[in-house]
Amino acid sequence: MNMSLRNLGLAVGVIIISTTAFGQKKNETTASMERNAAVSAMHSKNIEGAKSKLLSAKKYIDLATAHEDTKNNQKTLWLKGEIYSLILSVGMETMDMELVNTVGENGMDDAIASLKRAYPMGKKYKDEVVFTVDRNRIALNTMARKLYDKEMFAESAEAYMGQAKFSDCIDLLDTTVLFNAAICYNKIEEYEKAAIQFERVAKVGYNGTECYVLASAAYRNAGMPEKAFELIAVAREINPTDRALLLETVNTHLAAGNNAEAEKALSDAIATDPNNKRLHYTIGTIMIELGKNEEAETALNKALELDPDYVDAQYQLGAHLVTWAGAVKQESTLLGPNETTKYNQLDKQKDEIFSRALIPLEKYIAVYPTDKSVLTILFQIHRNLGDSAKALEYKKRADAAE
Repeated sequence: MNMSLRNLGLAVGVIIISTTAFGQKKNETTASMERNAAVSAMHSKNIEGAKSKLLSAKKYIDLATAHEDTKNNQKTLWLKGEIYSLILSVGMETMDMELVNTVGENGMDDAIASLKRAYPMGKKYKDEVVFTVDRNRIALNTMARKLYDKEMFAESAEAYMGQAKFSDCIDLLDTTVLFNAAICYNKIEEYEKAAIQFERVAKVGYNGTECYVLASAAYRNAGMPEKAFELIAVAREINPTDRALLLETVNTHLAAGNNAEAEKALSDAIATDPNNKRLHYTIGTIMIELGKNEEAETALNKALELDPDYVDAQYQLGAHLVTWAGAVKQESTLLGPNETTKYNQLDKQKDEIFSRALIPLEKYIAVYPTDKSVLTILFQIHRNLGDSAKALEYKKRADAAE
């Protein structure tokens, strides 16, 4: 059969193209075979053999990822992520930085980028991508926890973030890992980094409003009050009576020098739900934390006005008044010998506060008659007030309580 010169040229061209494509496909196949050999060597604890095979696998996968015919193949992309991450894993485990450096400074990011591209391409190598991702997630999580236990918080944060990036390859937002990374950033005072991760998990509902509070506090500590207020506003739509959120609202306003706004935030909360005993109780505990004794007493009494049998408020009010009276007593002991008038005033104030503490605590002990700590406090109050009979009664009950 005759073939024209033109047709012969086309046929030769097709043969050349097919041979070239086959050559590049062979690089992909050889990379896969060398990777398999490396894994077998690792299972046999032949670490040096595994390193040699991994370096060979890298040579072939680099050729495959550099060529137009194979660089966008799902298998090539998976193999690059697999081989690069194995090199990093083996290198780190054996402290072989020469091996680690073979994938370059951005080797981990390159591995992650390849896996992220490969995952949505189809089902053929999807399971392999997931396998590689999961292996790296487990390894990084183990590393992060060990680093955390050694108080190497900066390194732990980076390990957790690496784990989160691998999770992202398969469209998984690992909220627990991001939360842990944020905790680590907080510990090393990288507040903006912490805030960003707390905010990410808050926006998908992780741990209710807790992460909004943590994100706001981190932004506040980073000197970014506008972001803190933005997140507080979102969180208050979700849970306006949350104690931690109300406290963070107050602290953020105080940090910004907005004392009036801090008080207004609490007043606004009350205005929206004036008969919510829990809200008044929450505000009372916030006032205790802020050192506002009178306001704390008022709020806790309001909670008890709404529910006289509210034992949490009974206990909290009694404990607050005892602590307050103790502080007044301590203040009086620091006065000089010529400050008799002031001493008498403080002594009287102390007794009045102790007397007010008796009311909620004796109601509380009627419900929990064997609470040893409260029985002891009641003994001490009556002794301070000079009621020996009552003091002795509570002393005996405290001694008898387990």
